Amino acid sequence: MIVTLTVNPSVDASTGIEKVVPDHKLRCREASYKPGGGGVNVSRAIHRLGGESLALYASGGLHGQLLHKMLEQEGVGHQEIPISGQTRENLIVVEESTGQQFRFDMPGPHFIEGDWQQCLEQLKSLGGKPTYVVASGSLPPGCPVDFYGRVIEAVKPWQARVIVDTSGEALQKAADAGVYLLKPNARELEELTGHSITGDAEVRAAALELIEQGRTEVVVVSLGGEGALLITSEGSEHLKAPEVPVLSVVGAGDSLVGGLVYSLERGWPLRRAVQFGIASGAAAVMNPERQLCKREDTERLFMQIEAADAETQR
Repeated sequence: MIVTLTVNPSVDASTGIEKVVPDHKLRCREASYKPGGGGVNVSRAIHRLGGESLALYASGGLHGQLLHKMLEQEGVGHQEIPISGQTRENLIVVEESTGQQFRFDMPGPHFIEGDWQQCLEQLKSLGGKPTYVVASGSLPPGCPVDFYGRVIEAVKPWQARVIVDTSGEALQKAADAGVYLLKPNARELEELTGHSITGDAEVRAAALELIEQGRTEVVVVSLGGEGALLITSEGSEHLKAPEVPVLSVVGAGDSLVGGLVYSLERGWPLRRAVQFGIASGAAAVMNPERQLCKREDTERLFMQIEAADAETQR
């Protein structure tokens, strides 16, 4: 059982316009709407890959109702956590004359203590004991910065493996509590270790520092189109991504985490699971914004990765 937790989900509105200019009424194309937020997207990716998970998410107001309806339509297993505020809406605008993408992410509803306490209580009251818990995405205003650390403490009796994908002080506090896997980029790794990082060797050294400190067992450093660095106490390796046409990078990181945890749940070795995650992330960038990965694209790209692996080992 995989559970994803999202305390700051969103309804993501996407539209396009010929040109973005200031001080004018901008008449956009018809908008499309998708569920959003780190853990929600991880569960959506798992579902698209043929797996199952439970998306546990905070929900309030009309946007919360819309989010529920969209997840129902996609067939994603989900459970709402009622909160006092309104679920946020984000806006993505594509400037068609240049192909540039403008992303306007809102902070989210202001949590009162009862909201974040309810998130913890509903997580702890789940009927089944998950094997993996993915805590992903930003924290809304009013939510304590050590919230993910509290999540880690709450699920320790289950002996579940916790995967955290967030940033800033929330990431620091999560690492302080000790997790199974962190998925930072190079900048977030700098923030975690407190010193500048240049090149793969310093990335590896910084990740090993986190592992030796007991803050995580595994570090997967996302490198975008270059794939990812996998670092454990046993060593490190640069796992490369296949070359693909890029339509949008939005959701690629969530797709990577989705493919990774889905593969781990199936009992795959860590290295192979990360490679499947990389294939999922590469598949996501081939689609328009917020579309995430497609199963057929992911499996085809994963076969390419395996073939390249076999060729290298000859």
